[in-house]
Amino acid sequence: MVRAYIMVKTAAGKSESLLESTRALDGVTEAHIVAGAYDIIVEGAGEEVYDLLHSVATDIRDQEGVTDTRTYVCLE
Repeated sequence: MVRAYIMVKTAAGKSESLLESTRALDGVTEAHIVAGAYDIIVEGAGEEVYDLLHSVATDIRDQEGVTDTRTYVCLE
């Protein structure tokens, strides 16, 4: 099992609606609105790195209102 944290920057006023739609995505284990440079932090999991990056990070990035993402794959 591979885990990653995805930092999501959203357009103004979009964080709450994006939080709900992000939580509903396959592979998302947790998602929270946070204060700082990014608006939402997402924990995702998949069987392989490719699965995780494709099904979680790509699906998050494709949502309307997402302006930027950063993905950090866990090495432990």
